[in-house]
Amino acid sequence: MDRAEATERDDKLVLFFYDRLFGEDRDPVAQPGTATGSPGDWWTVFALDHAVFKHAVEGFGVYRGVKLDPVLRELGQTRAGWTRGSQFVYSQHCKQMRALGVPDAKVAAIAGWEVSGEFSPVERAVLAYTDALVLNGGRVHDAVFAALKEHLPDEQILELTYVVCLYEMHATMARALRLEFDDRDDPVTEVDAPEGYGARDIADDLAGPRRAG
Repeated sequence: MDRAEATERDDKLVLFFYDRLFGEDRDPVAQPGTATGSPGDWWTVFALDHAVFKHAVEGFGVYRGVKLDPVLRELGQTRAGWTRGSQFVYSQHCKQMRALGVPDAKVAAIAGWEVSGEFSPVERAVLAYTDALVLNGGRVHDAVFAALKEHLPDEQILELTYVVCLYEMHATMARALRLEFDDRDDPVTEVDAPEGYGARDIADDLAGPRRAG
């Protein structure tokens, strides 16, 4: 939705965020771009439906009330972006982690946290739990949950579960709708065969010589 349509609809909530993120004199459709370097089309696409937009932005307000350590929160959200394959969610939350003072080495290690020595026991528990939520569809091994409970009260485990699942949803939607940094070609495509290559059964080639009858 461009600024003119939002103005015509008198959608004050959309216009508030347009002003805040893009400036009062800029149409984010005609002149995209945010301070973080993203195009900003998450906002203009979600704005197409006021109910969806309102629900989404109100969801971000949960941060003001949660007791969970912001670094643990961002650790879960960043890992959710990585595991769901969303370049947008992963990239944005890497930036947010740095804004919270997390060293570059730790941010870079999130992708391969299993073999990294950068993380504390509670951080490793958060990362393992995030993988269970995103990669295992919520099937959490008892040992993972027990490790999490050693460090976090039930209230904060619920908060962590909520924000990780929230950003798994945003990661999935960004990929599906090709928003922001997820507007990119699928990396898994067929590689063309060399010129002059004829169709043949590769499996037969690899099977080795036939046994004599």
